[in-house]
Amino acid sequence: MPKSSEPSARRRQLLQMLGVSGAASLAGCSVNTGGEQNGGGGNSSQDGGGSSSEMAQSSTGWGWNIAARSLQDAAETYSEENDANVTVEELGGDAWEQRFQTAVTSGSGAPDFSVVQNYDVTNYASINGLMDLTDRIDDADIRGDIVESKWQTVSYEDATYAIPWDIGPTGVFYKRDRYEEAGIDVESIETWDDFIEAGQQLPDDAAMINLPQGDMAQLWRMLVRQLGGQAFTDDGAVNLGGEESVQVAQLIQDMSEAGITTRIETWSGGWFTAFAEGSLASVATAAWMDGTLRAELPDTAGNWGVYKLPAFEQGGTRASNRGGSNMAIPSQISDESVVNRAFDYCLWAMTTPEVQNTMLEDYGLFPSLTTAYESDIYDKEQDFYDGQPVFRLFAEVATEIEPYNYTTDTPEAQDAIETELGRMLDGAKGPEQAMQDAAQTVADRTDRTSRDVDTGVRTQINT
Repeated sequence: MPKSSEPSARRRQLLQMLGVSGAASLAGCSVNTGGEQNGGGGNSSQDGGGSSSEMAQSSTGWGWNIAARSLQDAAETYSEENDANVTVEELGGDAWEQRFQTAVTSGSGAPDFSVVQNYDVTNYASINGLMDLTDRIDDADIRGDIVESKWQTVSYEDATYAIPWDIGPTGVFYKRDRYEEAGIDVESIETWDDFIEAGQQLPDDAAMINLPQGDMAQLWRMLVRQLGGQAFTDDGAVNLGGEESVQVAQLIQDMSEAGITTRIETWSGGWFTAFAEGSLASVATAAWMDGTLRAELPDTAGNWGVYKLPAFEQGGTRASNRGGSNMAIPSQISDESVVNRAFDYCLWAMTTPEVQNTMLEDYGLFPSLTTAYESDIYDKEQDFYDGQPVFRLFAEVATEIEPYNYTTDTPEAQDAIETELGRMLDGAKGPEQAMQDAAQTVADRTDRTSRDVDTGVRTQINT
């Protein structure tokens, strides 16, 4: 689900905080010596002696915005059914970031469980900040019930550190009236070339798509993932100058040069106004946008539709992912009874189809739990979309999503891409040069090698 923004250079920030806190070692920061030092809610009311089967009466987690609210609703039901007291504290996205980062790097103050975004799992697991849940997840036998590509996002060095939650299967949300007035036939948009041609049918006062500053790296990642590309190769080389990356940059430039784009700050008042007034006709994003549109633009109900991402070539894949989150337990939670309760609640909330589908209907959080897709709600005609059963479209996309490798240097890659795509759109350089420059920046900062786009040869480009 969306937060305020993707954290910048997270790995670097975490390591800097570890140094500031005077931690003796990476591992030492995340291991608490006793329950009294923990500041999480569940640790102030622990029951039981920590045997493998006992569960604490109480457990408290953290989340942000709609994630927290959906978990609060689920916690009420769970607590009633299990004679427990599970609560979830709602924080703003930035507040969660500060508090969770501080708790993990200082070794105390963490909640019993927390929502953690996809790209955060690797960063916190790499400094031993999250509990290894591999054995518990294997014992629960849930791997076959989750969208396959999701497991890669919750893993680090062959261990699993979180229970998968929501995903962001992608599509293009569009204003029906704007498309119809311009004579745009959605069924004819099969490729990105078709999308550009359709956008040129709009009047001069309307844009087909937004290319906002501060959000280009997320757009890049969604499109690269559609092509099956990666920011880093399997052997760790920087791949930002690779074929798929350059192809995405070229598409972004082509859309800009075709005159079908605008550059409005995402989530701003002007952004929502542009949709309401029709000066922005569509947005390529994830399923969670459904909840945002319903909440922020209720007067536009019935005037929206969704279609799959256009393919890069005729017959190519039209599936990708943007965003998503998971449920993790900080490694500093030392009382096993507290861990048992936290895991039991998170497992129940994440793997019960009825719970996941309630979160989808009430908050727009699309589950990675494939058994949830069997419900009739996925084929239900949605009034907000003029009767289109959009949940089924996203369920189809979800099962076709390619895996994506998040690494400890993913934030560095995102920073470099954001900078270089901005320079490209300002006319300072072309797509290939922009991506090669991004690759060099990441290699310089991370001491990695870079994969050359033309030869495929990995060369050391940093000194």
